[in-house]
Amino acid sequence: MKPEQVLKIFHQTGALLTGHFELRSGLHSAQYFQCALVLRFPDKAAALCRALVADIKRGLGRMPRVDAVIAPALGGIIVGHETARLLKVPFLFAEKQEGCLVLRRGFQIKPGMRFVVAEDVITRGGRVRETLQIVERHGGKVVAIGVIVDRSGGLVTFAYPTFSLLRMTPITFEPGQCPLCAKGVPIDHPGS
Repeated sequence: MKPEQVLKIFHQTGALLTGHFELRSGLHSAQYFQCALVLRFPDKAAALCRALVADIKRGLGRMPRVDAVIAPALGGIIVGHETARLLKVPFLFAEKQEGCLVLRRGFQIKPGMRFVVAEDVITRGGRVRETLQIVERHGGKVVAIGVIVDRSGGLVTFAYPTFSLLRMTPITFEPGQCPLCAKGVPIDHPGS
């Protein structure tokens, strides 16, 4: 799927918001990708994840063995679940407990298990990094990382092959340097 097709889906579903937003990363922006508005449509979620899995397979050449898909909650759950369905493997998710991502609900990672890490959007990549650390701490291996939107414009990198359907470099601001704050534009916290 071409980036302009992905962007069209975001526009059609009202998932590309404009205004004044505080991102999960703490940065401020006039744009926000609200993937939940896209993923509420199962056909759109399936199409995006099918394209993401195709990109991963194409990018890796021959698809290596994958034992499971893991994603950070909450944004990555639908992407991870659909990716796992397409790869015909189980799905696990990590969730916040006392401010850190952890495995709960009886999910287990056995040494040597091979994972695809899935996420909806990355800006600084913090949630993906936490998920990678969980896999590594339990002796698992990461085959690839797949995200729908890379808001870092490719500046965030990981030690594993990373694939995204849409790579953008939206303008972001540190909170103390945000012109929208200076103008008194009310801030929205859509990811919280």
